[in-house]
Amino acid sequence: MSSVRRFTDEQSRLLVNLRQRYEGWMDVERISALLPYDLRRKHVNGRDYLYRIFDRGGNGKSLGPMTPEREAEFAAYHQAKDEVQERIMRLRPALAEAAAMYRALRLPLLSSDAGPILRECDRRQLLGSHLLVVGTNAIVAYMIEANGIIDLPDETEDFDLAWVSEIPEDAERRVWDMLKAVDPTFTVNSERDFQARNAKAYEVELLVAPSRASTLGAKDQPRPVPLPEQEWLLFGRPVDQVIGCRDGSPARIVAPDPRWFAVHKLWMADQAKRNPLKRPKDRKQGLALLGAIAQAMPHYPLDAAFKAALPPELLPYFEEWRSENKSNEGPNW
Repeated sequence: MSSVRRFTDEQSRLLVNLRQRYEGWMDVERISALLPYDLRRKHVNGRDYLYRIFDRGGNGKSLGPMTPEREAEFAAYHQAKDEVQERIMRLRPALAEAAAMYRALRLPLLSSDAGPILRECDRRQLLGSHLLVVGTNAIVAYMIEANGIIDLPDETEDFDLAWVSEIPEDAERRVWDMLKAVDPTFTVNSERDFQARNAKAYEVELLVAPSRASTLGAKDQPRPVPLPEQEWLLFGRPVDQVIGCRDGSPARIVAPDPRWFAVHKLWMADQAKRNPLKRPKDRKQGLALLGAIAQAMPHYPLDAAFKAALPPELLPYFEEWRSENKSNEGPNW
């Protein structure tokens, strides 16, 4: 069974402080995200117009000639934007201090490339409701949930997200607009259209369960291939944690229920269609995570109710693990 090396009291306190500071900062960031990108006055053919700007390239749309009403809208917008930016600037030092302490205390780290994607997802209120982190990057969140280190690789050079929204998005491009806001060099891989890649060759893959495939906007990108096994990661109770990245910045992860993630990994390790180079890591992750859940996550019981919920495809993997760890049974079983 995997052994969880418990965080010290100082590390645990820091995790609480980091989350509080991150949430306070993100609340204001979300207010900022609701404001237009910019409102500008433009002089055209001897007349002033109010323009709503959509992006950093200056693309926008005219709202019409300046009138007293548009003058008031222009002034109110810039006042609101200045107030929000001032609040953000006041909150950043304390957040940066907590993030720096996180790294200094040698807590589990996420890759620097994943951080901006997660923060933009959070800013747009997509985490949990629309997207889950389903790849190896989720391991960091499970370590925080277990309040200790699990001896596993905790990051990869790509990023796996699962689309989980239950509400149809029609023409919305929530994923693609999010990625382009993070890095405008993201393009869809022409050979694997479920994958986006930026100029640094950092890859983001989008996955989806068949039951949620129809809710992704018709114009959204990347375009995931519905996978039946993704249905299992919709069950249970997701993990929600704030973690630190290698560049010293914080980010929030919402990942599937660790029990379902772990058994799903054991199943993946046994599939011929799976990349043979990844299958040993899948098995190692699944076994270690189940051990960590049994040892340090009593709020995710590996009990009769969980066993009864497992489909026939997953049940043998869970029973095999329990049989091999019978001598380590505890209150979480």
